[in-house]
Amino acid sequence: MTEHHTTDVCVVGAGPAGLALSLMLVRSGVRVTLIERAAGFRREFRGEILQPGGMDVLDELGVLGAARDRGSRPHRGFQLIDGRRTLLDIDYQRLGGPHAHLLAIGQQHILEELLTACRRHASFTYLGGHRVNELVREGGRFTAVVADGPRGATAAVRASFVVGADGRYSRTRRLAGIDAGRMDLFDQDVVWFKVDAPGRTVDRVRVHRAAGQAVLVHSSYPDRLQIGWTVPHRSWNELAARGLPAIKARLTSALPEFADLIEDQLGSLADLKLLDVFAGRAAEWVRDGLVLIGDAAHTHSPLGAQGINLALQDAAVLHPVLLDALQDAGSGTRTLEGYTALRSSAIDAVFRFQTIQSKVMLARPNPVADTVRPLLAGLVTRSPLGGVLTRRIAHGRAPVRVRTDLFTTPHSPKARA
Repeated sequence: MTEHHTTDVCVVGAGPAGLALSLMLVRSGVRVTLIERAAGFRREFRGEILQPGGMDVLDELGVLGAARDRGSRPHRGFQLIDGRRTLLDIDYQRLGGPHAHLLAIGQQHILEELLTACRRHASFTYLGGHRVNELVREGGRFTAVVADGPRGATAAVRASFVVGADGRYSRTRRLAGIDAGRMDLFDQDVVWFKVDAPGRTVDRVRVHRAAGQAVLVHSSYPDRLQIGWTVPHRSWNELAARGLPAIKARLTSALPEFADLIEDQLGSLADLKLLDVFAGRAAEWVRDGLVLIGDAAHTHSPLGAQGINLALQDAAVLHPVLLDALQDAGSGTRTLEGYTALRSSAIDAVFRFQTIQSKVMLARPNPVADTVRPLLAGLVTRSPLGGVLTRRIAHGRAPVRVRTDLFTTPHSPKARA
C-alpha cells in the first residue's frame, strides 16, 4: 500500500538541520513533508555542545529556552591542559551578548522541541520511521522521494524541491549519485563514553594532554561527564585487542582526577563508542531540484564543537534562498546555487581551522609541536587574537541570523504535553 503526498519541499532527515529548516519554511507559509528513518529520538547522541551561533538560531526560532529547560549544562569556555599546566583558557564571557557560553544539551531535547513547534502548523507532515529508498527523477530533475514505512507501507512524496539533511552517511546524497568527498585530514579518531559524576562537574570543555595522548572532557546533563579519548586514526582494533584493563590504564593516567569513575564504571569494551573522524565535502550541494545541508553536505571533526552549529546555520542561510526558488520554478535550481555561494567560504574556513586545531592540540608528541604549542596558546590567551578566534569559533566568519521577517505565521507558545 502506497501513501501519496504532494508538498512544496520534502526534507529528508529530522536532525537539527532538517527540523530547523522545516520550521522556518512552515512559518513562511510553505508546505513541508519531513521524512525520518528513526521512529523516535530516544537514542544516544554524541554531539551535544552548542556554540553561541547555534543558540542564536534556536532562540530566534523560539525553541532554545524550552530545550534548555529539559536539561543542559552551561560551560564558561574551553581549556587546553597539558599535564598540570593550563596552556589555553578561552573565556566565552568575553564575547558578551545573551549566549556568552557553550551549552551541553541533549540533542534529543533540541529535536523534540523543534518537532513540536513544526507540528503546530497544518502545512507540516511528519513521516517518522520511514527509510528513503528512491529519488524519482523526471525530465532531468528530482521530483519525488519514495520511502519504506512501518509494516510494509510505502510513502511517495512529490515535491518542488528535495532537501537532503540525513547526516554524514546520507542516503539521499548516495541515491543522487553525489560523491561524499571524504578527506582524511585528521590523524585521530575519537572513542566516546560517559560516566556518572555527581558533584564532579566541570565548567569548561577541556582537552587534557598527558602521557602522549589527548582526552576531551565536558559535563553532560544530568551529573555526567562525556569523555572522548583520541586515538591514532584506524588504530582502534589494535588498541581494543589489548583489553579493557590496558585501556583503563591509559585513560586514568590522562585523567587522574576522574580515575575512580573510570575504574568503577567502565565495565566492558561495549561501553566505548568509536567515531571515525574524517572530513567530507560533497562534490555538489545542489543538483536538479535537490540541495544538501548539514553533515550530508559537509562533515567535520568533533573538535571545536561545530557540527550542530553549522547545521543550524546552513538551515538559516538556505531558508530565504529556498523561498526565492519556490517563487520561480523555472530557474529554481539556479537560484539554489546561491546557497552554495553563500556557505562555501564559511565551511572551507572551518575545515582549515579544524586542521590547525587538530595538529596543535591533539598531535602525538613531537619536538616541534611540543615547543610551538605553549607559545601559540600563550599568544591566544594574552592577546586580542584570542577574542578574534573565539568569535570565529562561536559564530563563524559572520553571524548568521534567521530571516524572521519572512515568517507569515505567529510564534506559538509551547504546546501542552
